[in-house]
Amino acid sequence: MADLSGNKEEKAGEKHGAEPLIPGLPDEVAELCLLYLPYPHQALARSVSSSWNRAITDPAFLVSKRSLSLSLPYMFVLAFHKSTARIQWQALDPRSSRWFVLPPMPCPKTVCPPAFACASLPRQGRLLVLGGMRSDTETSMDSTFIYRSSTNQWSTGPPMLTPRSFFATGNVRGKIVAVGGSGSGTGDAITAVECYSPESGRWGPAAKMRTGLARYDSAVVGNRMYVTEGWTWPFMFSPRAGVYDADRDTWQEMSNGMREGWTGLSVVLDGRLFVISEHGDCPMKVYAPDLDTWEYVGGDRFPREAMQRPFAVNGVEGRVYVVSSGLNVAIGSVYEEADDGGFCVKWQVLVAPKAFQDFAPSNCQVLYA
Repeated sequence: MADLSGNKEEKAGEKHGAEPLIPGLPDEVAELCLLYLPYPHQALARSVSSSWNRAITDPAFLVSKRSLSLSLPYMFVLAFHKSTARIQWQALDPRSSRWFVLPPMPCPKTVCPPAFACASLPRQGRLLVLGGMRSDTETSMDSTFIYRSSTNQWSTGPPMLTPRSFFATGNVRGKIVAVGGSGSGTGDAITAVECYSPESGRWGPAAKMRTGLARYDSAVVGNRMYVTEGWTWPFMFSPRAGVYDADRDTWQEMSNGMREGWTGLSVVLDGRLFVISEHGDCPMKVYAPDLDTWEYVGGDRFPREAMQRPFAVNGVEGRVYVVSSGLNVAIGSVYEEADDGGFCVKWQVLVAPKAFQDFAPSNCQVLYA
């Protein structure tokens, strides 16, 4: 385990006359006890004493938790009340089916929840909420709000270069890329692209899109971010799309097969692109890059009877998480069949508490906490 206080001689000097972490236990053992506290109780435990606060906020604490593989995936849902549009961030422990309410996000009260774009740095336990729109003035925002699971607190980051709403974001090689969206004027489509570096804490420009899109879905596979407006009613026009290569900082056309078959919300598992179709029984498909086509995923049918639109989708470690109206969650375990190499899925539904029935999801992200 990493030494949470750095140099041992300094540690001994600092602890001379200081209160122990847990009376009667060596601090090394007490540190282990704190490491095994699950999310979100570690952040709450900081208020117990100054020594606990120092130990838990020490950067080495998170390093130790990672090295011991104690960080587990939690699902974070941006939900809003259907009548009042009031925002409420929730975190779900999929192992115990327990929900936790996050502290309020430091944004204006009069906002349009679906206008925000969300991205995450999963292994760092950081969630970013970007841009958005004020509902009272219908103007786009340049906000950057950052949530850290280690402290269970929000902070305000540097403003974006371009105020935008209803846009796409993605984590490409540890940097957050923001693409397109709407500006302050009605029908003001943005082609500007910008990139946020967590290391420097700054936004910088990236290559512009070739054209703005009417709506946005996106997925990141390797060093590429795929952006499409998808099929929209009445399905008269083929959707526009583009592919951003982060290594070359260039845009290129999306292949016809990928673009034409992208008929739902996307999720990436182990480098493979899937979509949950937004029509009919919501079938699940996987993209086959060698054939430039989409193939249906076998196994269980999507539990449509328990899941009502709108949906928010994310995935990690071979599992797809779909959040529906009322915050019911369908968890799909995706596996590859040994016979033909095709993919199958097995679904289970976590029914949300009745107190959530008036909430709808706008976005969901997976963080390790």
